[in-house]
Amino acid sequence: MVDLADDLYDVIGLLRRRSRRLVGAPLPELALSGAQLELVRVVRRNPGVAVAEAARVLGLAPNTVSTLVGQLLALGVLERERDDQDRRVARLDLTPSARSGLEQWRDRRAQATASALAGLTSAERSRLAAALPTIARIAADLLEPTDAVVHESDGSGPRAEPEPVMRP
Repeated sequence: MVDLADDLYDVIGLLRRRSRRLVGAPLPELALSGAQLELVRVVRRNPGVAVAEAARVLGLAPNTVSTLVGQLLALGVLERERDDQDRRVARLDLTPSARSGLEQWRDRRAQATASALAGLTSAERSRLAAALPTIARIAADLLEPTDAVVHESDGSGPRAEPEPVMRP
């Protein structure tokens, strides 16, 4: 079982590194940290997300996410607005320029990966598609309920990845 776990991380890491080498990093002019990028991805998928909800999704302490929000506000990546119903709640969204840059990067990455997927047989693509929910479940199961909040400001502790959207 340990060998399978190692192989899974090796393959996912290789996919991410090759993709990054081919299409570059999102918003490369800003040199965002890994934790900042994770938050940006959560906000991109969930416009208007509250800071506390983003912290839950990332498995980080709310004060850690607040620090990241402050950094991304200063860089012009995020916008923050107070919730109309509860003024204590801050809602997050990407700035138009950040959204545009991320969407262009996502499109380049998706196109490059789609080209690679086109080289697979129909049966291989079907097996890959069938494996995605299992991989998502593995990711969800990695977070123990007691690990739901990480108090490390560098984000190096256990984190929950945002649940992927499965498309038919």
